[in-house]
Amino acid sequence: MALRDRLAQQPGAQAEDRDLVTVYRERLLEEVDVDDLARLAPPQRRVRLERLLSRILSLDGPILSAAERGQLVQRIVDDALGLGVLEPLLADASVTEIMVNGPYDVFVERRGRVDRVATRFASTEQLYQTIDRIVSTVNRRVDESSPMVDARLPTGERVNVIIPPLALDGPSLTIRRFPAPYRLPELVAKGSLDRRTAALLGACVRARLNIVVSGGTGSGKTTFLNALSGLLPERERIVTIEDAAELQLQQPHVVRLESRPANVEGRGAVTIRDLVRNSLRMRPDRIVVGEVRGGEALDMLQAMSTGHDGSLATVHANSAFDALGRLETLASMSDIELPASTLRDQVNSAIDVVVHLERAADGSRRVVEVAALVSRRRSDYELTPLVEFVPDRLGPERVVTGRFEGHPLPSTLRDRLTLAGEALGGEAAP
Repeated sequence: MALRDRLAQQPGAQAEDRDLVTVYRERLLEEVDVDDLARLAPPQRRVRLERLLSRILSLDGPILSAAERGQLVQRIVDDALGLGVLEPLLADASVTEIMVNGPYDVFVERRGRVDRVATRFASTEQLYQTIDRIVSTVNRRVDESSPMVDARLPTGERVNVIIPPLALDGPSLTIRRFPAPYRLPELVAKGSLDRRTAALLGACVRARLNIVVSGGTGSGKTTFLNALSGLLPERERIVTIEDAAELQLQQPHVVRLESRPANVEGRGAVTIRDLVRNSLRMRPDRIVVGEVRGGEALDMLQAMSTGHDGSLATVHANSAFDALGRLETLASMSDIELPASTLRDQVNSAIDVVVHLERAADGSRRVVEVAALVSRRRSDYELTPLVEFVPDRLGPERVVTGRFEGHPLPSTLRDRLTLAGEALGGEAAP
C-alpha cells in the first residue's frame, strides 16, 4: 500500500504526513548550499535536492519501503522547490487547466473534460503559501488590499488568483497551460475544421483580410489564432499585443508586447490600448491582438481600416454576429464619445471575416461558423455564411460528429481573393 494511502487510513494521518514533510524540508534547507543551488538549472536543482534528501533520510529517516521513500522525497522536494501538491498535475502533459476552489477542492481539465481529482491541500495556510510562491515569481502580491492577480508565469502558464473577501469559500487559484502551438493542418487532423475551410482561411490571411476569431471561454480562440498566425509571411514585421503573452509565433520578425498592471502604489499600468496605439508607430505589417476586452477595440478598428490590413484578433462572443456587436460595445468604452452609427461604420469598414469557435458537449473544440461581413458604412450588420458546421445527433459515446458545409463566396470577397492571386472558385468548401 502506498504511503499516502496508508497514512490516509490512520487517525491524524494528514497531520502526521504534514509533519514529515515539514521536518525534512527544514532539514533539507539547512544543509543545502543556497548560493550553489542558485547557479544550477531547474532540473539540476531538483536532482541535487533529491540526492541530498535521500542521504538525510538514509541517516535518520523513518522506516519506509523504497516506493514510500521515493514518494516522500518527491513531496518534500516539490514543497521546497516547486508548487507542492500541484507539481504532479503540472507534470501531467494531458492537464490543460488546474482549478483550485479552496484547499480541499481541486479540478483539472483534460481533453476538454473537467473532473475533480484527489489532490488537496493540507490547509488553507498551505494553499496561501503556494499562491504567495506563484505571485512572487512575477513580482506581485495578493492580500486584502489587492485580492486579485492575473499574471503569466515565466514558464508560460497563465495564472489567476482571487482570495477572500471576494472569494467567499476560500482562495481560488486557476492555472491555464498552453501546449505546443498547433499548425492549421494539425487542427484539420484533429477535426477542428476541414481541409477546404483551412484552405479558405489560409487564402484570407495571405490576401490580408482582417479576421476576428470569436468564441466563449475555453473554446480554443488563442490556439486557433496561433495557428492562423502561422500562415503570416516570414518577410513581414508582426507585432503581437496580449494581456498575458500566450502566442508562440515562429516567424523571424516578431515583436511581442504584453500589458502591465499597476504596481502596489497603483501606478505604472500599461494597458492593451496603450500598446495598440504604440504599435502603430512601430511600422507593423500585421498587428495581432490576443484578445480585445475594452476601449482598445476602437484603436484596433481604426488601425485595421487605415492601412494596417491583414490583422488578427480574438473576442469573447456567442456567435459570429454577436462578435460584431461585442466589438461595437467595446469600442464605445474608449474615452472618445462617438455615436453608435459611427462605431458601426468603424466595424463595417474594418472587419472582413469572422471565425466562430465552440466547445462541444464532448469537450472537442472546432470552427462552427465562418462568415464574411458584407454590410458597409452605417448600415446594420450583415454577415454572409461561408462555412457552417452541421452536427449530427450526439451518439451513445457522447461524441459529436458532423460535416462542414460550404456556401458561395460573396462577390466582394471573391474579387479580393482573386486580386491577391488566391482565387478559390465560387464556394468556400464545394
